[in-house]
Amino acid sequence: MMLFYSLVANALDRTFTKGDAIAIDMPMTVNAVIIYLAIILAGCVVVSIADSFAAKEIATRLRVSKAKAIFTQDFIVRGGRKFPLYSRVVEASPHKVIVLPVSGRNVGVQLREQDISWKDFLAYDNQHQRPNHFTPAYLPVDSMINILFSSGTTGEPKAIPWTQLSPIRSTAEGWAHINVGVGDVYCWPTNLGWVMGPILLFSCFLTGATLALYHGSPLGRGFGKFVQDAGVTVLGTVPSLVKTWKNTDCIKGLDWTKIKSFASTGETSNVDDDLWLSSKSYYKPIIECCGGTELASSYIQASPFQPQAFGAFSTASMTTGLVILDEHGVPYPDDKACFGEVGLFPLYLGATDRLLNADHNDVYFKGMPTFKGMRLRRHGDILKRTVGGYIVVQGRADDTMNLGGIKTSSVEIERVCDRADESILETAAVSVAPPDGGPELLVIFVVLKKGFNQQPEKLKTIFSKAIQTNLNPLFKVSNVKIIPEFPRTASNKLLRRVLRDQIQHELSVRSRM
Repeated sequence: MMLFYSLVANALDRTFTKGDAIAIDMPMTVNAVIIYLAIILAGCVVVSIADSFAAKEIATRLRVSKAKAIFTQDFIVRGGRKFPLYSRVVEASPHKVIVLPVSGRNVGVQLREQDISWKDFLAYDNQHQRPNHFTPAYLPVDSMINILFSSGTTGEPKAIPWTQLSPIRSTAEGWAHINVGVGDVYCWPTNLGWVMGPILLFSCFLTGATLALYHGSPLGRGFGKFVQDAGVTVLGTVPSLVKTWKNTDCIKGLDWTKIKSFASTGETSNVDDDLWLSSKSYYKPIIECCGGTELASSYIQASPFQPQAFGAFSTASMTTGLVILDEHGVPYPDDKACFGEVGLFPLYLGATDRLLNADHNDVYFKGMPTFKGMRLRRHGDILKRTVGGYIVVQGRADDTMNLGGIKTSSVEIERVCDRADESILETAAVSVAPPDGGPELLVIFVVLKKGFNQQPEKLKTIFSKAIQTNLNPLFKVSNVKIIPEFPRTASNKLLRRVLRDQIQHELSVRSRM
């Protein structure tokens, strides 16, 4: 494997300059992992793009990162069917594309003149005297190695640079909280375009664990059998994935008893689903993780050294300091049951100290209160601390929402929905947590133009199609509500909080019927 890293790194070194940004938009395959590590080995910067993004979203990330090239595949295979990926990437107008075949040695599409196949890209390095040897680029600890993206409330994704400290932080947490180490087989269905992709990769290779990659959908029995046959000992999930396994009973009869711990992130967990999952391996613990791309880690987690409660966090993560703030920005005592916005201590190993397309201080520190002489760092989560000291995440303080483990903003959703049908005057997107727990639900409020009539179910179909085409095919509209006008402040700002409370109340009443 190390020889292949060197071969790819040599090809990169001949083609690009140290410090160049090079994107990856493909499933998390063995080749994707090799490309990721080789880019860093060659002294370049990885630009992480999820393979589910529409062309417009890809273009935004290429523009913001100033990527010189992008690695992708000709197709993606799902459920035995091929879906085009190269053509979607080309729509984003990248400078240069290196294209890998989804199967075989030759790509199955016609390439642009400036693009090159994976086979030709590697063959280009055959003239190198020692193609299987490469001397790594040695750079300062604060040098960028990866640019990841996180959606903000303005609608444009924040470009978040990871330095060489970021993998050290994320790996330390994997070791300390999830108990990943030598001899483990670690599996987590994810993608290099999301923060869990790089975290998984480094958590394996820096602790001596084995990385288990499944090429296919994790929703069916095939994935469950892979977990069994690969001898997975640590399995990472998102709650919506667990709910699917439980509802379809697709892992019935499989042996998952080699799993010593589960991990869960991305959404609020459902207690019943967690109990079901834990039962598949003699009730092993489920380590809840909640953090952010900009932190390169979780700020609250469960710990194997403490008693656990399903769907809750037992402690701040290793080296993390935090307080929960009341409505006046005053921290509650650490031993008091409370509810409020979290404030993080500013000294945070591995966290970003800059953004490439926004003011870091404005985003994370401006307007935050001080505590013991420190300006607290903003994260945006609302936390509830229980009488027993457990922490439960209650949602976001701003209008950022979490859909299927992917953070996005109301503004992004509304921009697409406003143009989806001629009958629409304006829309408001909110997300709410179901009364019995689980992933957030996307609800679209609509004000129609005068003289138009429309059915909520028809608009639900229209919005779903528009969002999946223009933003992300994984996003689903749960409900559409047509109302005469939106609640607003005196300065005409939309009060999404009022709409959110309204739909939350309706769901609560419905659950009691």
